[in-house]
Amino acid sequence: MKKLWNKIKDKANEIAIRTKTAVDNAKAEGYVDSGVKILIAVVIGALLLAGLYALFNTTIMPTVTSKVQGLFNYSGK
Repeated sequence: MKKLWNKIKDKANEIAIRTKTAVDNAKAEGYVDSGVKILIAVVIGALLLAGLYALFNTTIMPTVTSKVQGLFNYSGK
């Protein structure tokens, strides 16, 4: 009976230690951090593209421009 009790106690301690380790794991990489990184990358990319447009004063990516204009000129037929 004592062996069974010790085995249960050891298993409970093992689970408690694993749980504490998982809870105390303080990695800074989470969903919010990833979202902020993606948002910053998109904003910096948009600023660079706007800077190129302002610098060259012309269309930098003609294919994208024509496709966007095609979307706004959609007649629905």
